[in-house]
Amino acid sequence: MALPSAARALRAAARLGFPSSRPSSAPAAAPRGATPPPAAGRGARPVPPPTAPPRGAERGPPPAVDFGDTREAFRSKSSAELLRGLLVLRLCAVGPLVEHSREFVAGEDQEAIKPLIRRNQAFGVGAVLDYSVEDDLSTEEAERQELDSCTSAAEKETGGAEQREKQYRAHRGFGDRRGGVISARTYFYANEAKCDQHMETFLSCIDASGASSQDGFSAIKLTALGRPQFLLQFSEVLVKWRRFFHQMAAEQGQAGRAVLEMKLEAEKLQEALANLSIATKAESQRWFTGEELGVSGTVDLLDWNSLIDSRTKLSKLLLIPNIQTGQLEPLLSRFTEEEDLQMKRMLQRMDVLAKRATEKGVRLMVDAEQSYFQPAISRLTLEMQRRFNRDRAIIFNTHQCYLKEAYDNVAVDLELSRREGWHFGTKLVRGAYMEQERERAAEIGYEDPINPTYEKTSEMYHRCLDYILEEIKHSPKVNVMVASHNEDTVKFTLRRMMELGIHPSEKKVYFGQLLGMCDQITFPLGQAGFPVYKYVPYGPVDEVLPYLSRRALENRGFIQRAKRERELLWREVKRRLLAGSLFRRSP
Repeated sequence: MALPSAARALRAAARLGFPSSRPSSAPAAAPRGATPPPAAGRGARPVPPPTAPPRGAERGPPPAVDFGDTREAFRSKSSAELLRGLLVLRLCAVGPLVEHSREFVAGEDQEAIKPLIRRNQAFGVGAVLDYSVEDDLSTEEAERQELDSCTSAAEKETGGAEQREKQYRAHRGFGDRRGGVISARTYFYANEAKCDQHMETFLSCIDASGASSQDGFSAIKLTALGRPQFLLQFSEVLVKWRRFFHQMAAEQGQAGRAVLEMKLEAEKLQEALANLSIATKAESQRWFTGEELGVSGTVDLLDWNSLIDSRTKLSKLLLIPNIQTGQLEPLLSRFTEEEDLQMKRMLQRMDVLAKRATEKGVRLMVDAEQSYFQPAISRLTLEMQRRFNRDRAIIFNTHQCYLKEAYDNVAVDLELSRREGWHFGTKLVRGAYMEQERERAAEIGYEDPINPTYEKTSEMYHRCLDYILEEIKHSPKVNVMVASHNEDTVKFTLRRMMELGIHPSEKKVYFGQLLGMCDQITFPLGQAGFPVYKYVPYGPVDEVLPYLSRRALENRGFIQRAKRERELLWREVKRRLLAGSLFRRSP
């Protein structure tokens, strides 16, 4: 019996059976040959990349980093740039002026950003290129596009969207996903041609990164590549599937255990599946035999998640049992033929980007998004990692540490990479959607997914980071970017690297800050040989302004707290003045 179209869609998503061709609506783009990195700019002091000795070989301790050494922190800055920085810090606290700030964009196109990238490279600082153009939509236009693209044709006809959990429905009051979001660009679905255009833009960004450095990153967002309805529905499937595992674990007396310590007794699980009319005992035995699960007599969360990949069980995923009510609940509405094609094109676009990144030697960083999209985004990113991270970490996920479940997410993903033998790569962030997420949860009426305080988020960040660093100590296949402007977090990382014997020359721990922010952290790290990157937004200024205006608002809040950065800038200006080097090109 043929599976319903929704099941076919889920199968394609879960198994990520990417077609090798481009989306049919996407014009072919000729690959460009990579060129060697350009020479450093005049007056710069090149920093040769450190060579990593073999693991276990004798080597000196990691270089010391002094974030109070203004000479090293601002070596890349001319005196004019120091003075401009002081002025910007002052003006960014003035509301009417900050609204029109263009300080935090690198240039309009690939050629315009090259001087900045070259100069930063000369001081040991790489680039994460981020083409930051946004459509300048009104709130009403954004809400209309979001509601239309997050609701299936069947749901529009029958009102079936009400069957979804509140968190995974589109809501008009939160249709404009830019609200309360200040440091992340936002995409709204218009049509398939627009998604093709976004893909071509990302391809150009990958090419630019490959042509300007040997170890660069390029950032993408999955909401730019397809209809968000698919991400919403697939996220709900994944969350309910995982929740069912936890419910079964509680039934077996394992509530409260760490996520990777929960192990369901396979025989009891089969009995429960039969009692809930999900599968006969014979059927579930075939599942476990086919997937080689339950051999030890138990099934853990990774085993359970792998069942969602099997095409023999997808028809069952359309219904999931609610243990409280004893009812089978629908997970997905049927997709139309066009919706099926839209979902497949989204997966094709991801495949095209991952292949180009592999060809160019560029790491592809998949940005995190709202919690109601993120389970699907993480799962699809993980599937790309399984395919493309066999030899090195090409695809990087992003884990948001303001989420209550962040540690479990990191632990499960890392354990999967360990079992399957591919290279794990992630960027750790605190998170960009906190205000919006809190307000949405409170107004719509579901549990707030965010940690209660900034301090709890910092604790979560350090806990996740420490777990990854411990794994790096034992495995050469683990990579992490510490994306943080928090000096305490950076110092924590450096201290733990030293304690664990992780040398910066291994290039397993990266650091990242936004362009125009926290140079006193970025450049001392680069000068000391640590892999460090600036997140570099670029694009035509008029088209980047919707993003820049929110970045400027973010920086107003940040700059009001940036007393230390102002003090360091003043100290370096005074040092150069007393040394008689204030008006020299290169102090």
